[in-house]
Amino acid sequence: MGRFLMWAFVAAVIVAAAVSVQFRRNLERARAAARDGGQLIETRAGLIEYGERGEGPPLFSIHGAGGGYDQGLSLGANLVGEEFRIIAPSRFGYLRTLEPEEASAEAQADAHAALMDALEIPQAMVLGVSAGALSAMELALRHPEKVRALILIVPASYSPDDPVRIVENRGNAFAFWAVNNGGDFAWWAAERMAPSALVRFVGVPPQIVADAPAAERRRVAEILAAMQPLSARMRGINIDSMGDLRARPLEHIGAPTLAISARDDLFNTAPAAEYSASRIPNARLVLFENGGHLLVGRSDETRAAVRAFLEGAAVSGT
Repeated sequence: MGRFLMWAFVAAVIVAAAVSVQFRRNLERARAAARDGGQLIETRAGLIEYGERGEGPPLFSIHGAGGGYDQGLSLGANLVGEEFRIIAPSRFGYLRTLEPEEASAEAQADAHAALMDALEIPQAMVLGVSAGALSAMELALRHPEKVRALILIVPASYSPDDPVRIVENRGNAFAFWAVNNGGDFAWWAAERMAPSALVRFVGVPPQIVADAPAAERRRVAEILAAMQPLSARMRGINIDSMGDLRARPLEHIGAPTLAISARDDLFNTAPAAEYSASRIPNARLVLFENGGHLLVGRSDETRAAVRAFLEGAAVSGT
């Protein structure tokens, strides 16, 4: 028995060492990817990190919770391709953009405007995804001359009767623990051992992903992996978790607007999308029956809706 325990201990040490090496390599790649693709620029709102790709009409892509400029670039490219110049900031507290004393959606919108001015972009189509929808809306309200058209994808914004929410369960409790503790290893391990818990945490019913085509399953896996390094996004996630869900004067938004969500989004953004579309004068609503917060299985339909909207708003040309 003693000899068996000794060999079991040796085997456990070897496995732990291999796992540690694999994790550290993965984390270093994630850190390098997040660092190398972004740029820092001094603006009147302070130092802001952003990424840029493509050529054509400018699209200002504002990421959701757990993101950064890298998520903004990926989401923008997935929706409009490379025919647009995609500019994606890291919002307050994400990656290398610092958290200011005032981190409201209004302050974030002013920082977006400052970045656009620093890059000499007088006007852009603005894409706000999930928690990024709040500062996108505020940009349209506070700096209307800068917003040529507004696209809100699964907006984590205000609804008077049926608010955005997060389902409480053990899986989400674990994910929140990992986020609040900068748990890079916990997130990495969960990707491999309990991916359905992370899928639910990002607002998607796991069965939707299980039933989706392989390309969509890969997209979801890539989104989960792209949240690494989680520790570099923790401050921003905590800002987003405080929320700023209140009525805004959306009737003053003059830009053509498209709002898209799914009824089975576990964050319950469908009512917020419906409310926003009902209040913004020149708005169109696309509401899918299923797809969850990541609109799984709805990628083609979402791209088509965005393209049709941009063409209809006469903003797809330069």
